[in-house]
Amino acid sequence: MKRIMAPLHRTFSALSVPNFRLFFYGQSISLVGTWMQSVAQSWLVYSLTHSATALGLVVGIQTLPVLLLGPYAGVIADRTDKRRLMVVLQALMGVQALVLGVLAVAHVVTFWEVCVLAVLLGLNNTFENPARQSFVLEMVGGEQVRNAVSLNSTMVNAARAVGPAVAGLIIATAGVGICFLLNAVSFVAVVCSLIAMDKKALQPSKPTGRGKGQLREGFSYVAHEPRLGVPLLMMALVGTLAYEFQVSLPVLAKQTFHGGPETYGFLTAAMGAGAVVGGLITATRGKTGLRPLSIAALGFGVAVLCVSVSPVLGLAYGAMALVGWGSVSFLATGNTTLQLNSAPNMRGRVMALWAVAFLGSTPIGGPLIGWVIAATSARIGLGIGGVSALLAAGLGFAARAHLKARREAVDAADADAAIDARQGAGRPGVSPGTAPALAPRPASSS
Repeated sequence: MKRIMAPLHRTFSALSVPNFRLFFYGQSISLVGTWMQSVAQSWLVYSLTHSATALGLVVGIQTLPVLLLGPYAGVIADRTDKRRLMVVLQALMGVQALVLGVLAVAHVVTFWEVCVLAVLLGLNNTFENPARQSFVLEMVGGEQVRNAVSLNSTMVNAARAVGPAVAGLIIATAGVGICFLLNAVSFVAVVCSLIAMDKKALQPSKPTGRGKGQLREGFSYVAHEPRLGVPLLMMALVGTLAYEFQVSLPVLAKQTFHGGPETYGFLTAAMGAGAVVGGLITATRGKTGLRPLSIAALGFGVAVLCVSVSPVLGLAYGAMALVGWGSVSFLATGNTTLQLNSAPNMRGRVMALWAVAFLGSTPIGGPLIGWVIAATSARIGLGIGGVSALLAAGLGFAARAHLKARREAVDAADADAAIDARQGAGRPGVSPGTAPALAPRPASSS
């Protein structure tokens, strides 16, 4: 029994923290609605326009605020009470879903209205995302943060498994508007969970005071720390070209496999189901650093390429499950690596840059992949995403090898200096700890 319970305890250890447990349950309900809205919005746009380019445009403008304002949102997250900020922004996202639902149910919604509401949702996400990402550490502390991030990623993808499947069935039977209305109701759960938290049990980072150059300071901090800069570059590459499933999957479902909204929903749900399994494994055994991050990117890229060449729908479902596994491993490993390597007063800005790399790259990648799919096919668009993940893996492996070689060179230099110091200490006329002047060493043949 102990052999069975020990791995389970490790897998779900962060849930022993009451505040995180509240957060986890509230988010679980809300995220099902969020994925329902994501599927419904993509299907609504495609139904109104019959254009993959329009799909890419809506996805792009929804994430454009992240690209333009994401770094500044990190500064705000470092300055403010993250829990209070999340309560306000989550409530506003519920209002956005309600408005879109009413327009859709009344059958008066137009493409430009979807675009405006998508931008408003993007503005909320821009400021809520870095606050939420960095708030995890304040709930659970450093020892549990990797487990908490992995469980959070598992929760997101469990919702991805449930929400899209339910959305596909609801769209086919009751229409897209009901999905938006249900999402509006789901925000009540997450807002209530945040309000009900025990504030005394939180471990808030000391808010950063207002000052000049804080935005520039965040960029400089990341640029001079490879353990942060390289994962962000990898995420930017993958986020731009691989994470455009809202653009590629509706077209893959309708044009390639000649299906309807339920096919699109089940493709997304298969990805979520695979991610649940991958997330639980990551929560139990996951590691941080460039090597595991590069391995996750490699697996993710291979899986996306498998989807792009799947000849039948059944194989595509299976390959999408592998995509979910690789996706959650890559995201959870990258997220945790950044959080654990960031200074507490810089964490909000670092996680804002992570959001820029993940979501803020979509205004570039979404329309680009949409244009590629419109000119060729959904298979080509997915193939480009798979190749980008392989390139990111190569970048990570190369950076790790470079950093390892540099550490070894520094260690060797330190060892040589210590030997020289000891030799000098044993010679007449040389004070202990002072190395004598030596002739230059011949270049090593190795």
